Amino acid sequence: MNLKLKALSKSIWVFHVSAGSCNNCDIEILDLFCPRFDVERFGIQLVGSVRHADALVITGAMNRKSVPRMKRIYEQAPKPCVVIAVGQCALSRHMFRYSYNVCEPLDKILPVDLYIPGCPPKPEAMIDGIVKLVNKIRGIKK
Repeated sequence: MNLKLKALSKSIWVFHVSAGSCNNCDIEILDLFCPRFDVERFGIQLVGSVRHADALVITGAMNRKSVPRMKRIYEQAPKPCVVIAVGQCALSRHMFRYSYNVCEPLDKILPVDLYIPGCPPKPEAMIDGIVKLVNKIRGIKK
């Protein structure tokens, strides 16, 4: 197993990117780090720079201005970098599908490793998705 992937299964450092969302998903992501859910006990930590991140958590529908910026952010992240799409807007553009400024879903722009559906997804669903991702990295089948 790659040393970077082995470290990723123990402690995931996350960089959060809002690609023009309504902020409901952002609030639920911040709720993960509050004492009720406290995902920091699992080693998951928000970082302030994409250059220190193991995973990108992306919320919101991709519009024409955010696509080149999102690609640049992804290129700056150390590889291997896990991309997590959170919320219906990142998955399918949801209610912004027919907007003039919204282009394509996130998985057409970046390689997405984990989808967490919901509008907004609850913290329990995000924790469940992260556990499945860690098990996938470790090679555990469940």
